[in-house]
Amino acid sequence: MDAIIFALPGNEELAVKLAARLNAEKGEAIIRHFPDGETYVRVLSEVKDKKVVLVCTLHQPDAKLLPLYFLSKTVKNLGASHVALLAPYLAYMRQDKRFNEGEGVTSAYFGDLISGFTDALVTIDPHLHRRNSLSEVYPIPTRVMHAACHISAWIRNNITKPVLVGPDSESEQWVSQVAREAGAPFLVLEKVRHGDRDVQVSVPQVEAYTDYTPVLVDDIISTATTMIRTIGHLRQAEMRPPVCIGIHAVFAGEAYKDMIRAGAKEVVTTNAITHESNCIDISDLLAEGYRQFWA
Repeated sequence: MDAIIFALPGNEELAVKLAARLNAEKGEAIIRHFPDGETYVRVLSEVKDKKVVLVCTLHQPDAKLLPLYFLSKTVKNLGASHVALLAPYLAYMRQDKRFNEGEGVTSAYFGDLISGFTDALVTIDPHLHRRNSLSEVYPIPTRVMHAACHISAWIRNNITKPVLVGPDSESEQWVSQVAREAGAPFLVLEKVRHGDRDVQVSVPQVEAYTDYTPVLVDDIISTATTMIRTIGHLRQAEMRPPVCIGIHAVFAGEAYKDMIRAGAKEVVTTNAITHESNCIDISDLLAEGYRQFWA
């Protein structure tokens, strides 16, 4: 494939894997800051008439946006035929409507911004909320890849007698899919309301799963509040310490340590965002998503 891959700072390891999977050249560029904080970009590789792939997960996006913008504009100015962004984590998906008067719909603004300097986008499990597809936000060609099969494979290969646990009824569709592909049972916590402020959470059929390892799965682990509460419910039900799995390791503040302190046996994530908990490689999904543009 006539492609050249550039890693934005912090994405070097993922870019190396992608270059190998796509049989692509690894591009060299200098990205640094002047003493006054402005961004300096210099492309050292030849990019004329080549398809350029930029690898940049958009966790904590504000500091990453200008270097990404400048690098994309630079390679285009130097003659690149096409610029694709591989962003395994896609930011600014939350504010997709005006909840309160005067708010900005930043999901749409960010989509227009990214689409203004790249020609295509590949991402992993974006949190679409009230959107049916990414094309409603991004006018450029996009590919959305899904990590559920990789999570299921990891569970099959690493956990003996797993049982998938959903924190509420809204999670059932997601949890049931992962459980089905992992060949494991699943259950969903039940809320029993005794009054306006008296809500009890129970684990249905808990006696059937006392010798199973509970597995909690979510797409984004940010504050980890839901998982920590679920860990607490499982402890009250005297189940084994759970394994917690997330696609995107956002981990705001002390969230990762808080999960361990709450009683998680292990916290596992994909390398969509670099973190010490990364155990599941999704580089093949990004590579396949990129190939689909040229199928």
